[in-house]
Amino acid sequence: MLKWALIFLVIAIIAGLFGFRGIAGTSAGISKFLFFIILVVVVLGILFGSMLF
Repeated sequence: MLKWALIFLVIAIIAGLFGFRGIAGTSAGISKFLFFIILVVVVLGILFGSMLF
């Protein structure tokens, strides 16, 4: 999932450079959303992983 977040970030940067503001904004939003989902999953994995031991 981190791979997809980075792909959408790159798409947002390239679209922003070429002036496609709608595509850039949408791609940046998707990238942020995926990044925060990954962050939550990692934190939950650390918390629940440490509780198992």
